[in-house]
Amino acid sequence: MENILEIKDLTKSYDGFTLDKVSLALPKGSIMGFIGGNGAGKTTTIKLILNLIHRDSGCVKVFGLDNLDYERQIKEDLGVVFDESSFPLNMRVPHINKVLGRIYKNWDEAIFFNYIDKFGLPVKKDIKDFSRGMKMKLSIAVALSHHAKLLILDEATSGLDPVVREEILDVFLDFIQDEDNSIFVSSHIISDIEKVADYIAFINNGRIVFCESKDQLLNKYGILKCHAAEFETLDRTYVKGYRKSEFGVEALVIRDKFRGQYTIDRASIEDIMLYTIKGESR
Repeated sequence: MENILEIKDLTKSYDGFTLDKVSLALPKGSIMGFIGGNGAGKTTTIKLILNLIHRDSGCVKVFGLDNLDYERQIKEDLGVVFDESSFPLNMRVPHINKVLGRIYKNWDEAIFFNYIDKFGLPVKKDIKDFSRGMKMKLSIAVALSHHAKLLILDEATSGLDPVVREEILDVFLDFIQDEDNSIFVSSHIISDIEKVADYIAFINNGRIVFCESKDQLLNKYGILKCHAAEFETLDRTYVKGYRKSEFGVEALVIRDKFRGQYTIDRASIEDIMLYTIKGESR
């Protein structure tokens, strides 16, 4: 399967934090959710993909091209959305259309105003009068209006109400109907990621914990509930993390290793993330 984004041993060190040899690959035509807590390295990774900060080592390929040697060519086909709007507050929608029409070779005014209409955005208001949700919709409209093949989204749904988030997620799913299109989306709202992602990459303290198919993760793990005495008899090789309480133990386990012996409940992506990192050590 062809990869639209490949990251290999990507490293960046700051005082007190290191992005440590991050490697992952996003197959063409799919959505990868990039999850992790605040300060885990998600935004640093995205800035390195976009060459907004200097990397210490490693390599990034987008569309099969090195992101340093072919930066301008790559960015023509990238749609990028950060968690804050970067447009001047005194601009209006028509001004943005004119400016970006001179920047992107493939800028499509018709598509842009179609999204403006779809999102119900005002064309006669300054951006300073837009709500947070309206600003985010505007950023997404821009990202989708120059025939981008890869969307890179950093917390694009954070701080938005559930109705707006659902609307934006539907737009992402529509975008991905074209098998040439792909999305790399960072978010701490794990439920959003679980709804749309084909792959999940989990980063913690600057290191990739796992990068797998969402379906494989959900099939692989489950939540086992038992008494403390029963838990002591389990083979810990297949226990990823656990929590004890006065009522017993809940453990994230490899489902197949305990099937038929115990009742295994479904584990969500958030369960897998939290038990792996915050569960008590084995």
